[in-house]
Amino acid sequence: MYIAMNRFKVKNGTEEAFEDVWKKRDSTLNQMKGFREFHLLRGPVNEAEGYTLYASHAVWDSFDDFSAWTRSENFRNAHKNAGSSKASYVGHPQFEGFSVVEGA
Repeated sequence: MYIAMNRFKVKNGTEEAFEDVWKKRDSTLNQMKGFREFHLLRGPVNEAEGYTLYASHAVWDSFDDFSAWTRSENFRNAHKNAGSSKASYVGHPQFEGFSVVEGA
């Protein structure tokens, strides 16, 4: 199993616009071989630095399945309007990928 995560620092006051982009997107992840599940997670608010932390969390059967997704037309379509929302970001999203060592 492989877990792909992106961390987003969303400027305070633009969280609703950020969440709306995800809620209203036309996702085709479930059409991809090896896709298991997806979650958008809202983390803590960092008042001192002015952002709310979010993470996208996708679970795949394998790294190869995830990698195939990143090279697919579905991936290109899903990301073609990235950055065009009213949400404002602090820096760029940070990708983190994990191979599962043990799980229940």
